[in-house]
Amino acid sequence: MSTEASSSSASAANTRSEVARPAADEDIEKLLSREASAFQREIEVERILKAFKLNPYDILDVNETATTEEIKRRYRQLSLFIHPDKTPHVRAPDAFDILKKAESDLSDAKVREELDAVIKQARLLVLKSHGLPSATTDDDPKLKDLQPPFKVQLREKSKDLLIEEEVRRRKAIKMNLANEGLEARKKEEEVISKKRKVEEEKAWEDGREQRVGSWRNFSNAKKKKKTKGPALLG
Repeated sequence: MSTEASSSSASAANTRSEVARPAADEDIEKLLSREASAFQREIEVERILKAFKLNPYDILDVNETATTEEIKRRYRQLSLFIHPDKTPHVRAPDAFDILKKAESDLSDAKVREELDAVIKQARLLVLKSHGLPSATTDDDPKLKDLQPPFKVQLREKSKDLLIEEEVRRRKAIKMNLANEGLEARKKEEEVISKKRKVEEEKAWEDGREQRVGSWRNFSNAKKKKKTKGPALLG
């Protein structure tokens, strides 16, 4: 083989090698990207599972000032990202359900209003604990150096108040159930009492003829004694 032919073959081989290398590198990049994406999905599932369940803002990871559209957009992003069909995490369905309920709660005007009222109360308590007026804004310089940070303190205080609210709610439900049970027992006792009274009245009516017959026999016997003449002495 001539030197020129040999050089041409080597050049062709190098060209094929250079073409193959980018293709192999691209496959590796895709594989790494898929693995990174799967890992991020699992991390997000874990975050949702560990989020404070009584605060939908925590679950969706949005600020309390988020608009309805921002909340819906965030929900769509997260629901697609952690969807059980795309996430290998065994508890992805649980996280998906938690996320769905959080969005549903924040879409309910009454539920969100009650939640915001608790968070507002928490905010006032945190500000008061630092001797700050209630009109203090988040960008106030006095809040920047707080440790833990103001937002962390606000979330923790909100958590405490929401737990207290949930405890009160459950106690009220329990009391209502107990009252309903008491009312049910009273109604049942009334029904039993009425039934017993009806049975007693029926038994009394059923025994009327027997009582009348006994009385007649007694009266007849008494009359016979009165009409019987005196015994003769002889």
